[in-house]
Amino acid sequence: MSTIRIATRGSALALWQANWVRSRLLADDPALAVELLVLKTRGDKIVDRALSEVGGKGLFVKEIEEALLDGRAEVAVHSMKDLPADIPDGLILGAVPVREDARDALIVAPVHGVRDVMSLPRGAHVGTSSLRRVCQLKARRPDLEITPLRGNVDTRLGKVEAGELDAIILACAGLNRLGHGARITAAMSTQESLPAIGQGALAIECRVDDPETLARLQRFDDRTTALAVIAERAFLKRLSGDCKTPLAAHATLDGGRLMLEGLVGAPDGSKLLRERLEGAAEDGAAIGHALAESLLNKGADRLLALATTNEIVGGE
Repeated sequence: MSTIRIATRGSALALWQANWVRSRLLADDPALAVELLVLKTRGDKIVDRALSEVGGKGLFVKEIEEALLDGRAEVAVHSMKDLPADIPDGLILGAVPVREDARDALIVAPVHGVRDVMSLPRGAHVGTSSLRRVCQLKARRPDLEITPLRGNVDTRLGKVEAGELDAIILACAGLNRLGHGARITAAMSTQESLPAIGQGALAIECRVDDPETLARLQRFDDRTTALAVIAERAFLKRLSGDCKTPLAAHATLDGGRLMLEGLVGAPDGSKLLRERLEGAAEDGAAIGHALAESLLNKGADRLLALATTNEIVGGE
């Protein structure tokens, strides 16, 4: 009997994701033994500060990838949006499964009885841990007061349902996976809030020198999701983005065509640069790079520099 160990964080969502991968592996090979290796990352240990104050992307990934590289695990499962643009030498994305809902979720305190951002009371307190969300919120509603939001999903939901905050914004994907979809007031359109790069998708890594595990993972790779993620991550890589930078990108496919929309914003929402680019689905990396170049030519580099020198909320 073969044994596969899956490295994962210990949050409820991370465990749901790791157990989903475990169930898929067992469905393909019931004789397989699959164990979870639960690790605490640097991002998990820092709960009293904004993530942007302590580092960029990789805060929830590094320790998990180290377990793969040193042989403690054969598989690692991440939220794609947590994965840095560059994957360490020796590792490979073995599968990108079918994406969940990539949109942001608005949850409004019951006392208000409204269902969209524009209907919130003037000066409403909105909780989010994402600079990407902050800049898009502020662009539409400069009067809103933003409250940094850390902690597990139940803690965050509790703050708005108890009236401590007027509203919060989380990811639809995580809420749906944890069975909290009914608590979403409204799924925000991508025009209202362009999602994080990779939002709703899973990143399943293994070692390059482990072809048996790679073959197992590739059985539940979804080509459509993978092509979209390739384009989004190429955009991220060209802009050297992390949680300190207010940027977003989301790709959709229609037949053999891919449409990528990207955004870079000022931290306070005073300026947003937003464009879209379309091309052949197989050219996603080139599309992502070209879209980033277009925004850089229009001043995105200055907005990104501004973000790194200002006090920001950061994180997802």
